Amino acid sequence: MADLSENNKPDSDEDEDEEIDDTGYKTVKDAVLFAIGVSDSMLKRPPPSEDKKADRDSPTSAALKCAYQLMQQRIISNPNDMMGILLFGTEDTSFDEVNAGDLSFPHCYLLADLDVPAASDVKRLRDLVENEDEADMLLAPSKEGVNMANLLFCANQIFTTKAPNFSSRRLFLVTDDDNPVGDDKSAKDNAVTRAKDLYDLGVTIELFPISKPGHGFTRTKFYDDIIYRASPLDLDAPAQISSAAKTASSGDGITLLQSLLSSVNSKAAPRRALFNLPLEIGPGLTIGIKGYIMIKRQTAVKSCYVWVGGEKAQIAISTTTQMVDDTARAVEKTEVRKAYKFGGEAVYFTPEEMKQIRECFGEPVIRIIGFKPLSMLPIWANTRHPTFIYPSETDYIGSTRVFSALQQKLLKDKKMGIAWFIPRKNANPVIAAIVPGAERLGPGDEQIMPPGLWVIPLPFADDIRQNPETKLMKTTGELTDMMRMVIQQLQLPKASYDPARYPNPSLQWFYRILQAIALDEDLPEKPEDKTIPRYKQIDKRAGDYVIKWGKALESEYQQRIKLSKRPADSSASSAHATPLPKRIKMEAGAGAGTGMTDEQMAEANDRGNVSKLSVGVLREWLGVRKLSTMGKKLDLVSRVQQYFE
Repeated sequence: MADLSENNKPDSDEDEDEEIDDTGYKTVKDAVLFAIGVSDSMLKRPPPSEDKKADRDSPTSAALKCAYQLMQQRIISNPNDMMGILLFGTEDTSFDEVNAGDLSFPHCYLLADLDVPAASDVKRLRDLVENEDEADMLLAPSKEGVNMANLLFCANQIFTTKAPNFSSRRLFLVTDDDNPVGDDKSAKDNAVTRAKDLYDLGVTIELFPISKPGHGFTRTKFYDDIIYRASPLDLDAPAQISSAAKTASSGDGITLLQSLLSSVNSKAAPRRALFNLPLEIGPGLTIGIKGYIMIKRQTAVKSCYVWVGGEKAQIAISTTTQMVDDTARAVEKTEVRKAYKFGGEAVYFTPEEMKQIRECFGEPVIRIIGFKPLSMLPIWANTRHPTFIYPSETDYIGSTRVFSALQQKLLKDKKMGIAWFIPRKNANPVIAAIVPGAERLGPGDEQIMPPGLWVIPLPFADDIRQNPETKLMKTTGELTDMMRMVIQQLQLPKASYDPARYPNPSLQWFYRILQAIALDEDLPEKPEDKTIPRYKQIDKRAGDYVIKWGKALESEYQQRIKLSKRPADSSASSAHATPLPKRIKMEAGAGAGTGMTDEQMAEANDRGNVSKLSVGVLREWLGVRKLSTMGKKLDLVSRVQQYFE
């Protein structure tokens, strides 16, 4: 649960670097500084191998490629974020005078200053990654040991100078040295002090440890005193320690680059609270919560317009002016009045009246009005995306403890809350279900989904449509068993389906074209679509079973066609197949005196066709069962539905 709150700290009105986006929420900018260690072990390449999946890059080179790919992603998807690359342990020293001032940071090489990445920065880093000779000259390791206190103070200076007001500042530390200070207690104390200064500044240190072949990465030697595990009650606590990225030997299926990219991307995912609301559990019992959209379809975001009519592309500044149709005179804001059309006439409202109309339902809130068994929530009631809510200690101290007790109680009793839900101002209120969610852990006890509550807006009657009437042929046990075999062959191993591994092909193609234009690269020929099914593998695993099932289905269908053409009193027909139910006439006035059976009425009720029956049919059926036949047609339909419920 702590992982959700650490990068979503309370918004500050004094934060000059926060902007309001189109949705009305504050955009949290992120500043990331890569600190990559340079040493003989980090520059050592893995042994050669004929396996295509074996590693070819050294840990330092893989980390640079990881930073390069992350910079490529952020220059498009997060254009306001800052990113920098700092090498430590190098023989050369290079540092910006603006950041350093009168201080000196030996063996620290600022490869890319902390700033919004430009196309030139990406090109330079790309040339360094592709040019091995230049990389070998730049990545020459120093003969002296690494001064961690000096490195952390260097990062402090960079964040203070370049991103003083950013609400999200993170230091990504990539190294394979689990004890850089050795037995020097004074050096360790200085490093702990510098790390505490970073935490006081609001900077989060995230470790990406590299385990050496034959030697693991032991955090207890040094980094447990530098990086602490986060506590849900401490919003300023640093992130949890990441698991060690293994160095892949020849023949290993997981490469170092993929491991680093996966780890970095999981921590670089933007987390922004959708809303910050009070949760009223009962009279006089209110806690604070934040809402998040955990799964959402990502689309291409157009942040600005670009004018390409000149020699160089420039960002266009757009202005909007309202004009009068007949005179083409500019209309001032004071002349504009809002109105609604009613009966062919315009009804005008003042700004104060418009405000009263929008706030007639009260302030945004989640108010629990009761509890119901979780089994009463049908699957079709989830018509809109749910919102994940998580406690916030900003306005109400003790919210985390009360929220946790509510979540555990709902899980234990298998119940859900029914709430009055207004997510934000000017939003229409809805009735929502508050469903508890348990914590989900992945391989290595890594948290995939934190424990919390889900707010599911329930649909109104107008939001629910009846499914179209379909005529299905009942299957047999043999066909079911054969299809079960097909499904088993198509299942992924260990049910390891991860939607994050299948990116949106159209979105990736858009970004790929945009990147090629910005970096002067060759345009790609075709997009990479990972959602295309692997037809050859599917045919190899399930092809024969599908063909056998198709033949059995065709044989069963032909047999039923023959049986349906025989006389109704045929003994063979009654022995091999169940007769088809009689069709119910839906025309008005039809069916009177037909004496519908319970099976026929139940079938009409399941298909939602009870309302299509005539009043005479409904009253006759209800009268036979000694139910009231008084009232309008809507009352009769309601009694039929209640009978089967």
